[in-house]
Amino acid sequence: MTTNERSTDDEHGRPGAADSTETRESSAPDEQGDVRDAADADATPVESGDTVTVEEHPTERWYGVGMLALLGLGVGVLTDTAAPLLASGFGLAFAGYGALKSPPPLDLTVERTIGDPTPEPGDYVEVTVTVTNDGERSVPDLRLIDGVPDRLGVVEETPRHGAVLGPGDSTTFAYAVRAERGAFEFDGLTAVARDVSGATERVAVVGERSSLRCVARFPTDPPPFPLRAQTVQHTGRYPGDAGGAGLEFYATREYRRGDPLSRVDWNRTARTGDLTTVDFRVEQTVRVALVFDTRRSAHLAPSPHEPSAVERAVAGGTTAYASLTRAGHDVGLGAVAPVDCWLAPGQGDTHREEARHFLATHPVLSPTPPADDTNVYRATQRLKRRLTAETQVVLFSPLHDDLLADTVVRLDAHGYAVVVVSPDPTAIDTTGHLVARGERRMRIADLRSRGIPVIDWHPDEDLGHALVRTRRRWSP
Repeated sequence: MTTNERSTDDEHGRPGAADSTETRESSAPDEQGDVRDAADADATPVESGDTVTVEEHPTERWYGVGMLALLGLGVGVLTDTAAPLLASGFGLAFAGYGALKSPPPLDLTVERTIGDPTPEPGDYVEVTVTVTNDGERSVPDLRLIDGVPDRLGVVEETPRHGAVLGPGDSTTFAYAVRAERGAFEFDGLTAVARDVSGATERVAVVGERSSLRCVARFPTDPPPFPLRAQTVQHTGRYPGDAGGAGLEFYATREYRRGDPLSRVDWNRTARTGDLTTVDFRVEQTVRVALVFDTRRSAHLAPSPHEPSAVERAVAGGTTAYASLTRAGHDVGLGAVAPVDCWLAPGQGDTHREEARHFLATHPVLSPTPPADDTNVYRATQRLKRRLTAETQVVLFSPLHDDLLADTVVRLDAHGYAVVVVSPDPTAIDTTGHLVARGERRMRIADLRSRGIPVIDWHPDEDLGHALVRTRRRWSP
C-alpha cells in the first residue's frame, strides 16, 4: 500500500481528545447550497490584459563573461600584453551592454479557451491560448507557461511556448489535458520577457483564472445494489421480512375477519373447505446513507500509479447512488472526515444533480489527502445525529486499520444496518504489504462473522463484478 500521508494517534478519536477541526464545523458552509452554486457556474473563455505579478531580475547570463574579461584585463596589465587587453575590452563591452539594456515592458492580452469546460472523467480536453502584444515595443524573446492545475496531466503537446512578438502581433499555442473528477482552476499565464542580450528578464503573471469542472454522469444501467432486510412498513420497492400487500408470494395463513376477498386462496378453499389468506412480501422504501472514509490514512493505493481507495470509493458511490435511487430509495451522502460533509437523503431530478456535483466537487471527497487528522469519534457522532432509526449505512472504506472496523461494529450494535464496500488497497511486493493484506482480510472475516456484509472490491474489477461475486456469500 502507498499513501501520501500517515495517520497519527489523533485518529483514534477518544471522547476527551482535542479536535482542531471543531471551530471549522460551526462555520462550515451548507453543502447543498455550495452544490447548487457549483451547478450554476460555467467555464467561459478568459480574456484579460491585467498583470497580476511583475518582477525584474538579472539572469546572470553575462556574469561569466564579465569575470573572464576582468581576469584578461589583469593578465594583460601584469604581462604588458596587448592580446589579453583587447579580449578583455570586448568582454567588458558585452557585459556592459547587458547591464545597461532592459527588457521591454509586458503589455499582453491573454485569451484562454477550454474546449469542454464540463467533461467526463478521462476525456481529453483541448486548451487553446492566444497571447497578443498590446505594447509599442517588440518583445524579442518571450517565453510563456500556462497555469495548468497540478492534478491535470498534460497528454498532448505542451503548455510551454516561445515567440517573438512585434507590436500588435499575436501567437497561439494549444495542448490537451486529461480530465479528472473535481473542480479545477487554471492560474494566470506566466510570461517571461528578455531583451536581445538576455542579461535581464521581466516575469509577469498575466490573465485571470478559468475553470474546468469534471462531473461524472450516473450510469444509465447500474447493477443492483444489495441492502440488508428491513422490517419497517413503508411502501416501496425493497422486499422486507413482513407479509402483507405486495407482489411477491410470502406465506399463507388462516383467514381473519376483514381480510380482502382478493387475497383469499379460493383454490385451497375449494379443496379443503378452509378459508386461507395469501400474504405477499411487503415492499419498502429505504433511507440509505453512502458514507466515505476519507481520512488522510485512507488515501492508499497498491502503487503510486493507481487510483487510491478514496478515489475508487467515490466512483463506486456514483454507481451505488444510481442503483439505489433507481430502486426507489432515498439516498444521502456523508463522510468520515475532519470537517462536516453531508447531503440529506432524497431522490428525484433535483437531488440527483445535487448528488452528482457533490460527489465531484466537495473538498472532503477530493483525491488529495486532507491536511488535518480526523477525530473518528466526533465524525461518527456527527453522522449518527443525521441518521434515523431505519437508515441503512453503506460505508466505503479500505478497512486498513481497526478503527473503522470497530466503528462499523458499534454502528451495527446501535441498530443501524451497515453494509461495507471495501476497495482493496493492498499490494504484495514487500513483506510489510503482505502483512497488511493479511490483517485486512482478518478484519473482513471478523465483520462477516458478526453478520455484517462486506463487499471486498479487488483493484482489477469494477464494482458490478464485486457485487455479483460477493452476493453469493449473503442474501439481503
